[in-house]
Amino acid sequence: MSVFTTTVLSIGPEAELFKEEKMVILFGKDAPDALADYCYNIEVRPTTGAITVKQELVIDDNHYQITSVGDVVLPNLENLGHITIKFDGATTPELPGTLYVEDKPMPEIGVGTTISIQ
Repeated sequence: MSVFTTTVLSIGPEAELFKEEKMVILFGKDAPDALADYCYNIEVRPTTGAITVKQELVIDDNHYQITSVGDVVLPNLENLGHITIKFDGATTPELPGTLYVEDKPMPEIGVGTTISIQ
């Protein structure tokens, strides 16, 4: 069962710069100007429950086990559509707004890509 599902609406011209860092920045359509160029803009949607390490992040058909969840991932996602996803397998969250998933190759993300947490 999905606790969060959204769609990528647009992509900032600099969003791909963070691929080398193995991270993706999501933000709703109200991203501040200073950050908007670096984000994948998503539709802000409500969550239906907690986000835990027992779940997985699904980007289109790519599945990633969640390994750690920062303290403000849930409220930031729900209120701003803003989190960072780090594909490094960290089991302790370094940053409060970051969702950490298993260390696997990052997927291609485009306009219309579906992102969910299940």
